[in-house]
Amino acid sequence: MSTNNEKTKIAIVGLGYVGLPLAVEFAKKYRTIGLDIDSNRVSELQKGNDSTLEISSEELESVIDNKTNNNYLKLTSDRNFISDCNVFIVTVPTPTDKNHHPDLSPLIKASETVGLNLEKGDLVIYESTVYPGVTEEECIPELERVSGLNFNSDFFVGYSPERINPGDKVRTLTKILKLTSGSTPETAERVDRLYKSIITAGTFKASSIKVAEAAKVIENSQRDINIAFVNELAIIFSKLNIDTNEVLEAAGTKWNFLPFRPGLVGGHCIGVDPYYLAQKAQETGYSPDIILAGRKMNDGMGVWIASQIIRKMLLAGHTIKDSKVLCLGITFKENCPDIRNTKVVDLINELNLLGCKVDIYDPQASITEVNKEYQLDCINNESDLNDKRYNAIILAVAHSEFLEMDLEKYKTDQSSIIYDIKAVLPKETVDYRL
Repeated sequence: MSTNNEKTKIAIVGLGYVGLPLAVEFAKKYRTIGLDIDSNRVSELQKGNDSTLEISSEELESVIDNKTNNNYLKLTSDRNFISDCNVFIVTVPTPTDKNHHPDLSPLIKASETVGLNLEKGDLVIYESTVYPGVTEEECIPELERVSGLNFNSDFFVGYSPERINPGDKVRTLTKILKLTSGSTPETAERVDRLYKSIITAGTFKASSIKVAEAAKVIENSQRDINIAFVNELAIIFSKLNIDTNEVLEAAGTKWNFLPFRPGLVGGHCIGVDPYYLAQKAQETGYSPDIILAGRKMNDGMGVWIASQIIRKMLLAGHTIKDSKVLCLGITFKENCPDIRNTKVVDLINELNLLGCKVDIYDPQASITEVNKEYQLDCINNESDLNDKRYNAIILAVAHSEFLEMDLEKYKTDQSSIIYDIKAVLPKETVDYRL
């Protein structure tokens, strides 16, 4: 059960926001292979380009095929290429379907890929966010079925949930404490030592895989519920003509007040993970009312904010049909190109449905990806806005580029409104804040 660098060869299955940074760090100490089924993604990375912007070209190029001290990173879309690895780390996404039910198909397919390459003594570690029990009840049986090997005698399994914060250049992978666990005490120790070799922030060894799974899924569920609470406050205070942010600032002077802010809650974690926990709770016969109420509140914020903007435009004397609206940002968070499960789309679609003509400007997002995923057109360069004027301007995402823009020059006239969802612009420069 050693993690001797010379004997350890690691396969990272999935090279997205989670898998790529992990592959790069492990490649600095171990022979590492990064596998992704998207051949275009692999080709992009082989050229030293990471469209997620998590890894710089310099850092990526420094580990690709760098055989100094026998450590390097190889990238492939061929699942047979990982056959001689003895540690497999699965970092594929765990989305939900249109009915908000957990979709485990990427995880099962990744387990099948690993199973085809599994040999006696190998270690499989899952990092994907799941509800308690998925690793042992869904993934391990698939590994056994495909490999023909026996769990905990022929191969061993760990779970160490990802804690990547996309776009965060301060709290990067190695600086975030890592939660670890294993299927046996010896395996738990092996998994812990492996991660300790790259995580400078240290590790915390959970007592079991299910405990680690549960700990991860409640991290985002807790945040989701807290944001839902302040979103509800925003709705209440809007009816009372009170500035929500001023209320939160005042309340925040107490030492134990939690500093959450209202807004759109999307992305691949906070907007998804609570449904995984809710699903498992419902399977036990328990209705997780608070978790689902939080999700309902946050999922409805895009439509509610659209109604508020329309109301403000009407009060300013605008005709809604064919009115020009500029939406600043479409990614799910600031200074990050990730558009997965972004709730800005709900806002845009509702405004379009109500008759507005919405232009989207986002210097961080991929125009191609936005069109492919949401069938919406997006502007990447501010110069493309030079001849345009708008009845309403909405700051939906707090990209740093937007904080430097002169929004006044994009107004049709003084009756045009600026609505700051993120409450990051100087108060005197906007007409309304969420």
